[in-house]
Amino acid sequence: MNNPGYKVLVVDDERDICRALEFLLSREGYRVTIAYSGYDALKKIETDKFDLVLTDLRMEGMDGIQVLEKALQIDPNLIVIIMTAYASVESAVDAMKKGASDYIVKPFINEDVKLRIRRLLEHKKVLLENVVLRQQLSQQFGSKEFIGVSQQIQRVFEMLEKVIPTRSNVLILGESGTGKGLIAEIIHYNSPRKDKPFMSINCSAIPETLLESELFGYKKGAFTGATSDKSGLITMADQGTLFLDEIGDMSLSLQAKLLKVLETGEVLPLGDTKPRFVDVRLITATNKNIEEYVKKGLFREDLYYRLNVIEIKLPPLRERREDIPLLLQHFVEKYSKENHKNIKGISPEAFEILNSYSWPGNVRELRNVIERAVVLCSSGVITPAELPDRIKIRSPEEKPQNLKDAMNSFERQLILETLSARNWNKEETATFLGVDLTTLYRKIKKLGISE
Repeated sequence: MNNPGYKVLVVDDERDICRALEFLLSREGYRVTIAYSGYDALKKIETDKFDLVLTDLRMEGMDGIQVLEKALQIDPNLIVIIMTAYASVESAVDAMKKGASDYIVKPFINEDVKLRIRRLLEHKKVLLENVVLRQQLSQQFGSKEFIGVSQQIQRVFEMLEKVIPTRSNVLILGESGTGKGLIAEIIHYNSPRKDKPFMSINCSAIPETLLESELFGYKKGAFTGATSDKSGLITMADQGTLFLDEIGDMSLSLQAKLLKVLETGEVLPLGDTKPRFVDVRLITATNKNIEEYVKKGLFREDLYYRLNVIEIKLPPLRERREDIPLLLQHFVEKYSKENHKNIKGISPEAFEILNSYSWPGNVRELRNVIERAVVLCSSGVITPAELPDRIKIRSPEEKPQNLKDAMNSFERQLILETLSARNWNKEETATFLGVDLTTLYRKIKKLGISE
């Protein structure tokens, strides 16, 4: 095996155990260091950089829990695995609540030890790659929240690279919560107009008469209550960018006035007789099927073609599920920092729920769910207890359609929950479920269960 660069610290006051693990892991290509006490281990962690620590739970002097807590204070990104006798499994589970990544029951099986270590190090590598990717995207587009590794999102980034330097109008399509406003900001703040105003308004949030005065402004005395001149958003966005969210909800009369601005570059405030010339880049967005609106006469065709010079379609979150882990990681870190909490991650059970939910509210809903979970979390890991009930219930379209599907669904959930509760130890899972190990492996394969 080739594991270049991975440094493992083995901590145990039993020298035979240390030597056995050193021999086993060295053959796998790891760079192994031995410590025969907790105190010795901490000295080594303070002076050297390790990827993973494998420590016994019960040792003379400083025990494994103390090693865990102090090691994570030194290096919060350190992977710590607890070794324990079978009788102390409950203590190992408590250790996981305090930040341990996994536990191994003595006497251990060599293949199990190698598998667990390899899995955790590969997971850490993915997390680090995700952090680097997110930093690269943030630097590239000045955004920390529009992130993803899916092909759909990569296509959006490719489109942005082409669109941002131009002055063309942009129409952003996508369901509510997919990040249309964020894309508008990315375009403006990375464009040649970034030092000029960025003005935005939601066309569905305010009445038509108020929307008109907000967009076009008015002269003093134009109507009752107009006690002074007011500049409209179009004029205020001169030389910059105007973002009109939910443009599909704009009335036909206002659409006609907006079209005139696009055709002539002139803005006429309410009650004024002298138009003002403006240079505005227009970005619009809608969650409606705008082409259907055009066919039904609810949206002007000529305005649609003016707005739709460049079209960017944002996929719903359910169609880019490979981005969910990256988003979960980002929001856990974000809201942990904002709420001064030390949340290290999400439990396998909670992750399964979050990863399988359909997210009708898209990224906005996911963000709100994680913020709530971080606020409610009283340990270092988010569990199903911190998640809202609505996301734990399958939607009607996800429910099994017949008895066979229902039984498979129940069996899959039971096996998955049991595996997660036992940290994916298949021997313990098979014993708990009352089946032999071969049967368990067969069912895992049949039901498509993966860690």
